[in-house]
Amino acid sequence: MISGSQLISFLKKGNHKAMEDIYSLYWEDVLDSAYKRLRDEEVAQDITQEIFISLWENREKIQLTGTLRAYFEGAVKYRVINYFRSSAIKEKHQEDLSLLLRDDLEHSAENRLMLKDLHQEVEEAMLDLPEKMRMIFSMSRKQEKSIVEISDELGLSAQTVKNQLSAALKVMRKRLSYLLFLIICIVFIQT
Repeated sequence: MISGSQLISFLKKGNHKAMEDIYSLYWEDVLDSAYKRLRDEEVAQDITQEIFISLWENREKIQLTGTLRAYFEGAVKYRVINYFRSSAIKEKHQEDLSLLLRDDLEHSAENRLMLKDLHQEVEEAMLDLPEKMRMIFSMSRKQEKSIVEISDELGLSAQTVKNQLSAALKVMRKRLSYLLFLIICIVFIQT
C-alpha cells in the first residue's frame, strides 16, 4: 500500500490516479466529519466536494506537515467555521432587512419609496453584468446555490464560478457604493 506522503508527492505532479486514491481513502471520513459538525447531509456533501476540489486545484502548493487525515480534519474544521460564519452573517442581514421592511415600524411613505428604489437600483446593477456573470451571481445570491452546485449545473470549474462571483461583487460594490449612505439615512432617520 502506498503511503500518504507518496500519494501527496504524486498528487503534486498532477497524477489523477493519486487523487482518485486519496478520494477513495478519505471521502467517507471527510463527509462523516462534516456531517457530525453540521447535522445537514446536503451541506456536508457540499463541503466535502469543496475540500477535494480545493485539494486538486491547490495540489502544487500543498505543504503537509502531518498526515492526510490531519489535513482533512483541519480542512473540515475550517470549512465548517466559514459556513457558520457566513450563515450567521446572512441571517443577521436578513433579520435586519426584515425589521427594516416591517410595516409595524410605521415607515413613512417616503422611506418605503426609497427602499423600493434601492431594490430597483440593485436589480439594474445586476442587469449591467455580463450574461454569464449575472446568471452565476443570481444563482448564488437569489437562489442561494453553492459554488459546487453552480459549477455542476453550468458545467464550469469551481474556480471559474468563484472568479465570476468575485468579479460580480466588485462591479456591484463599485456601482452601488453610494447606496450605503441612503440605507444609513433610512435606518437612522427612523430612530
